[in-house]
Amino acid sequence: MREGDTRTGSGHVVVIGGGIAGLAAAHRLLGSPGGSPGGPPDGSPAGATRVTVLEASDRIGGKLHAGEIAGARVDLGAESMLARRPEAVALAREVGLGDRLQPPATATASIWTRGALRPMPKGHVMGVPGTADALSGILSDEGLRRIEQDRDLPPTEIGDDVAVGGYVAERVGREVVDRLVEPLLGGVYAGDAYRISMRSAVPQLFEAARGHTSLTEAVREIQARAAQNQQTGPVFMGIRDGIGALPVAVAESVRARGGEIRLNSPVGGLRRTPDGWEVRVGDHVETADAVVLALPAPAAAALLASESPAAAAELRTVEYASMALITLAYRRDDARLPEGSGFLVPPVDGRTIKASTFSSQKWGWIAEENPELLVVRTSVGRYGEEQDLGREDAELVEVSRHDLREATGLSAAPVAARVTRWRDGLPQYPVGHHARVARIREHVSKLPGLAVCGAAYDGVGIPACIASAYAAVDQLGGDRRGVEQLTANPVQSLHGGAGE
Repeated sequence: MREGDTRTGSGHVVVIGGGIAGLAAAHRLLGSPGGSPGGPPDGSPAGATRVTVLEASDRIGGKLHAGEIAGARVDLGAESMLARRPEAVALAREVGLGDRLQPPATATASIWTRGALRPMPKGHVMGVPGTADALSGILSDEGLRRIEQDRDLPPTEIGDDVAVGGYVAERVGREVVDRLVEPLLGGVYAGDAYRISMRSAVPQLFEAARGHTSLTEAVREIQARAAQNQQTGPVFMGIRDGIGALPVAVAESVRARGGEIRLNSPVGGLRRTPDGWEVRVGDHVETADAVVLALPAPAAAALLASESPAAAAELRTVEYASMALITLAYRRDDARLPEGSGFLVPPVDGRTIKASTFSSQKWGWIAEENPELLVVRTSVGRYGEEQDLGREDAELVEVSRHDLREATGLSAAPVAARVTRWRDGLPQYPVGHHARVARIREHVSKLPGLAVCGAAYDGVGIPACIASAYAAVDQLGGDRRGVEQLTANPVQSLHGGAGE
């Protein structure tokens, strides 16, 4: 044993990664007041597990990052979470944030296309319409007529998986993909709709399309089912003071229950032993009965290279998109914006920004706390189109201001600007992603006391990352139902926002 080794008794779990997935795993391992934890891996009672979270950076939260601009508290990463999946909202309530949950003040958004801001149409599933109604101005007359041809086309083979863009273009025309599907999917993955897996990224549409020869019929069935299930309430939810408050509150709860969270603790090695695992951190070794890897795919691959070369090889094939968020603060007296929460930008229109959020209009708490400011943010960068990220911060601010002026008429100079870069921030889900994840889990299952979770597997949104963490803990406890539910029930892959 090397000097500095730390030996522990039974029931010690090391969670590698302090993003929302790692923190959620630690929280579940330590038990929850109103729920049933996955259980310690050695079968000891809840509360007997010792949990250590190791985070390589100097803060917890990953892409859930609270910050400030001109004295206003804002999110510098993910800003909302899907409310129609239960995991994120439930966790927020468990850790004492229930009274700070807030839906957007407005759900009205636009698409900046064909030289104007146009209302985001309703009645679609990730941009795929059930009818051509309300798409005038976004699509050409030819594009509108092309949608109506869907019901007369012969069936399109889907098979085990299919790219969203190719399938939708074949059924209802390329214009639907380029001006509706691309900006909506890009807002989640910063990806290319013609590469992204429909089974993994839009699973409810994939399942419905398999049962219909007409895509528009499949969309209408999804809408009818949602109405029958009476899905009401906000689609998304925020947190007063920002989504970045969630990992902070979860970390506080973990510590209050006896868990330890160590920052600036990069893991340099992982080794399976007859008694469990050895985790090398700097010049000492942490001994654990079980390990949860809550890391991006490349980092997980590096740690698994010796113990599971097959899993590492699969993880190395996961590609990522990089992006930048540009946050701008204006004097409210100098700036005016159109109504709504912001707009998306189709790549086909050739703009630099891919989206803009009118933060002071979308989140009531920002406006209430900062009545003299108007906070706006834009995003730049897509998979395969990341050359703009090579620009200096000042250049990104200027191109954002240029596009905002073109879209909204906003010409005032900001009083403050902040650029936040997320290099390799969003994993891509190409065709066959579900099969790759199944192979990774199969390889990992051969290593007792090891589980993986995070955005690289079952969804990039906050609820999906939390669900992935819970499934990993359940797997350690010998209950594979969580993993089986994620992989067998496509609806479980619904997401909103980024967070790992």
